[in-house]
Amino acid sequence: MTRKEKSPYVERELYKWHADMCKVFSHPTRLEILNVLRAREMPVTELARRLGVTIGNLSQHLNMMKQRRVLTSRKEANNVYYRLANPKVLRAFDLIREILMEQMGHESVVFRQLARAQARS
Repeated sequence: MTRKEKSPYVERELYKWHADMCKVFSHPTRLEILNVLRAREMPVTELARRLGVTIGNLSQHLNMMKQRRVLTSRKEANNVYYRLANPKVLRAFDLIREILMEQMGHESVVFRQLARAQARS
């Protein structure tokens, strides 16, 4: 096995980590957190206010995202600030969003065509 080839065990583990990371993208609140933290770090209280969620609910999402190393935090006085651990995660976020927008555009065209056909009949 050359250095660039990965063992089957390493590949399986990487797939598990990959799937685990993708769980971050599986909840609307977590997606919103990513988007809000795109520009700057933010204290939990401000995040909760901007997202319109309780601090308890938000904390569950933040902890999950921190465990997966998507977010990092720091404490300053009584505030805990969160930020993206690696901004590269936004490339995945943006790519998925772009794909969804393309699909929605296509579905919109199909829907309009069906509506026109139904109106003619």
